[in-house]
Amino acid sequence: GTARNPGLGGKLMTTMFIALAMIEAQVIYTLVIALIIKKSKPLTALFIGTLLAGVFAVIFQPEIVMKIAGSKTFNFHSAYKGVMNAMTGSVYIPSGNEILDQNELFSSGGMKGMLSTIWLILCAMFFGGIMQEVGALQKISDSLLKVANSTFGLFASTTATCIFFNGTASDQYLAIVVPGKMYQKAFQDKGLAPENLSRTLEDAGTVTSIVFPWNTGGAYQSKTLGVSTYDYVFYAFFNLISPIMTLIYAYFNIKIRKLVSKKD
Repeated sequence: GTARNPGLGGKLMTTMFIALAMIEAQVIYTLVIALIIKKSKPLTALFIGTLLAGVFAVIFQPEIVMKIAGSKTFNFHSAYKGVMNAMTGSVYIPSGNEILDQNELFSSGGMKGMLSTIWLILCAMFFGGIMQEVGALQKISDSLLKVANSTFGLFASTTATCIFFNGTASDQYLAIVVPGKMYQKAFQDKGLAPENLSRTLEDAGTVTSIVFPWNTGGAYQSKTLGVSTYDYVFYAFFNLISPIMTLIYAYFNIKIRKLVSKKD
């Protein structure tokens, strides 16, 4: 133990932090996944998971909660302050391990760190809404659908538009929101269920963002992995094959769901 060999204190503390984090995370993940399987409301699942994480932190890691709160005593005020600081602001917990601290494993930006992403999503929604209201999206989609007026052509146009926005707008959210608004009515007119459009947006808009170095998705992956986008893109088989599989499924009419009328 640490008493017999004080030099191992840092390593033991790091191992303890990781073990506690894994135990807490497994319980929380299990509960949240169970709520998702039961098709609970997303807000309910997120709230319960967040609340449980705060309770577990207070019970199992009071010292860390006090450190985050900047308090020397553990009471209701310091516990509440520590949990809220961890949820909302930037938090850094030194582990004593040089490698872990260098990679900032025990650091988080909280809700504040997600604000840039939230603003980006809102901007994408506003942009898509404005384009839709002025009729620009409808005009663009009508022009594209004149060339490809079949079901396969609709899927191909949606796929190409998603990839185009990823390459030009340089953001994944725009590549999802804008084509989604553009082709929503076209899918309805073809008698296709909404999940067809949703799946196409995911297969072509979400996963292809990382293949563009100037896209926010590609820039993030490149920085996280520490390698150039051009180095990993040829190994991103799922991201490259996914749009192709969407087109193959559309061409052979595999699992293409139709709209079901209320009478049926």
